Amino acid sequence: MSTVRQPPTDLQQALAALYQSVAGELRRVDARLADELHHDHAQANEVIRHGIRLSGKRLRPALLLLAGQAVGPLRDEHITLAAVVEMIHTATLVHDDVLDEAAIRRHVDTVNARWNNETSVLLGDFLFTHAFYLASTLESTYACRTIGRATNIVCDGELRQTITSGDVNLSEDDYLAIVEAKTAELCACCCELGAYYAGGDEETVARLASFGRNLGIAFQIADDLLDLEGNETNTGKSLGTDLAKRKMTLPLIHARENLDPRERKNFLTALVADPAIARETLLNHLTRQGSLEYTREQAQQYADRAQAELTLLADTPARDALAALAEFAIARRG
Repeated sequence: MSTVRQPPTDLQQALAALYQSVAGELRRVDARLADELHHDHAQANEVIRHGIRLSGKRLRPALLLLAGQAVGPLRDEHITLAAVVEMIHTATLVHDDVLDEAAIRRHVDTVNARWNNETSVLLGDFLFTHAFYLASTLESTYACRTIGRATNIVCDGELRQTITSGDVNLSEDDYLAIVEAKTAELCACCCELGAYYAGGDEETVARLASFGRNLGIAFQIADDLLDLEGNETNTGKSLGTDLAKRKMTLPLIHARENLDPRERKNFLTALVADPAIARETLLNHLTRQGSLEYTREQAQQYADRAQAELTLLADTPARDALAALAEFAIARRG
């Protein structure tokens, strides 16, 4: 059985340490984002600037840069593509907040809370389309094709999750397929692009993509745990949205499968009750069935698989940072 590690005490300090080898490049990415997303219309510019702040951790551009640096030298294409994936990730967050009716992200109002759903949808569309335009400015079509495939898979995952909301019989396999699509695919895309544009061979590019995919699954499983047992002060975003939308996540699926018939009936009744009331009841079931611990162990297993994909790389600070990010994904509290 894998050992579940303890979380870092300070989120921003932990990330700054992990990103140290690409800190200069990340500053260039932030500058590129500010330049690309500046709007002459003051009110539109305010919405865009607010939206781009919501992505917070800059995990996707850091993954792309670190994957590239672990394979070979970073190029101007890496900076462009790091900005592209951050735009795409932010667009998905803005749209997610509409779907989840979330009011807080990164300790500030979501776009839909500060403005309205229409503004959020249009901002997400603006970010998506600008990202594809920027990717198209590269000489090769590889990035556009890779990003296009990945974003299509992400949207498919979100669609499947929305369609299955309220399906209390969702299987663990179906849950993992949704997670792999809606979260892990973009992480895999970032690592693939980073390795490819650093001159990685076919095996190296495939292994880095697999690293990103496993890390993304671990990250989402940990996120689903936070939605149940996290603290909004620590996470800086609205919690309980999965329960509010009746989304079956891994701890809920595990408990459902391990309860006796009478308890399962009470459990399923709680799932469709008022989420504010149901949360405490459900957490009691999850604790007694060991479902929270089971979920942590599953996240750790995916983190371990991610780290195993890095063994073909030379021992460098970038490779060490990628390995540490796999641990950070499951140990964080925000």
